[in-house]
Amino acid sequence: MPLTANGPRNRATRTFMTMLGGLLPIALGIVILHWQAERSLQQSTVRTAQEAVRQFDLMLDNTALAAQALLPLAGQPCDDAAQLALREQVTRRPFVRATTLSWQKNIYCSSLFGGDHESSVNPADYVDGALWLMTGNPVTPDTALLVHRLVDGDKAAFASIDGYHLTNALRLISRYADLTLQVGPHWLGADGKVHDVPVPGFAVAHQHLASARYPYSVDAGMPAGEVWRYMRERYPASFSLVVFFGVLAGVLVRGLQKRSSTPTHELQRALEANEFVPYFQPVVRGDTREWAGCEVLMRWRHPKEGLVRPDLFIPLAEHCGLIVPMTRALLRQTAAQLAPYAARISPGFHIGVNITARHCLDLELVDDCREFLAAFPAGQVTLVLELTERELIEPTAITRQLFDALHQLGVMIALDDFGTGHSSLAYLRNFNVDYLKIDQSFVAMIGADVLSSHILDSIIELSSKLDLGIVAEGVETAEQCEYLAAHGVDFLQGYLFGRPLPGDEFIQTLISH
Repeated sequence: MPLTANGPRNRATRTFMTMLGGLLPIALGIVILHWQAERSLQQSTVRTAQEAVRQFDLMLDNTALAAQALLPLAGQPCDDAAQLALREQVTRRPFVRATTLSWQKNIYCSSLFGGDHESSVNPADYVDGALWLMTGNPVTPDTALLVHRLVDGDKAAFASIDGYHLTNALRLISRYADLTLQVGPHWLGADGKVHDVPVPGFAVAHQHLASARYPYSVDAGMPAGEVWRYMRERYPASFSLVVFFGVLAGVLVRGLQKRSSTPTHELQRALEANEFVPYFQPVVRGDTREWAGCEVLMRWRHPKEGLVRPDLFIPLAEHCGLIVPMTRALLRQTAAQLAPYAARISPGFHIGVNITARHCLDLELVDDCREFLAAFPAGQVTLVLELTERELIEPTAITRQLFDALHQLGVMIALDDFGTGHSSLAYLRNFNVDYLKIDQSFVAMIGADVLSSHILDSIIELSSKLDLGIVAEGVETAEQCEYLAAHGVDFLQGYLFGRPLPGDEFIQTLISH
């Protein structure tokens, strides 16, 4: 007796059921992936907007401090003391490009012009009387400026942020989203230009967030079609569903499980797989251009993505506490690669490695440095630890004991990106620093920005007065090289002398030098 009354299906029916069985799961999978991509992008823009507001609030905090310090001087003569106070705030406060004083709505003293400078102030230009996003000033007419104004009766003090810092933040904060900074009717995009037309809308994952402390807002979002582009980049397995529809559930579950793993787990996996490798960039002497050492830079050699940019994983590693074992592994790999060639390098060869606040919580770093130095003949290399300022290092008893022990080992301390962090001067006061590293943003403006040149000269003069060595990063042109050498900079680093290289290539280049 047959199990059905219809008998076997014909070929057309079987083909139709096969297509339906394949196309239905494919359509469902695409809908799910599209929803997941939209949700991920929405979360990304929310985080992007929050981070942008945090960064811009930090910049404006420095302008507010500068303006508060200068406000009592408003109305007083624009003499040498006033000029010194204006320039001191520019030098001391990160991101502050210029400072000015006004009396009865007339600007009469500015750090830009080196003396009296008369111009009127229109309070209506400033949102809530406090912020004005300008297209530029007479010194740099095509460079955006964000001016912070502090008023007390007839007195007012101004501090401005260079559009270079604003544009850098807009470009670097997010990998996917586009960002705009809006102050009143004006807005700044990643192109570095100030616009007075309506802010362009974002078709995907639009997020508008206003600062709770200053009168500005940010918009984050993506253009139309970004969801599909994101899906093609992040979910390539979906395209295999056309052929492998019979194993759709297994492929989809496997893909979702893979994407549900946390970034911390991925970093831990990469650390155990020795995927974090050292790259080396040469450092040369300012007077002779001879190689004096190198900076060790961490790179992630991902098995699928290739080389991952450090700005994408270093902050996460610091946040989740993996930066310490990652640095320890980097030191061991560096010693293993360079120690066999120690006889080929000149004595005292500097090897720079970045450390953060996480490294300063205990004394394990001393043991790591001792192990590193033990791999080389005594005096053959000098280990230089470069303090980064993404996290604040508190001057506790442990940190002081740590730095004392490091100096006893012969390890030197360098303050990285000096002039841009919020705690550079505090580090100079609290820690025994041996070197200052000038941030590449100042080096890049040599010959192009008068104010940055003044700041650069002030940093060089400060290092000389404190008897500190000084290193300039980001040297890319002969003009920059000659300027820095002429001003007594001890060491130079940048693409002009060599890009970061993997160990084998660096060793070959080192031997040839």
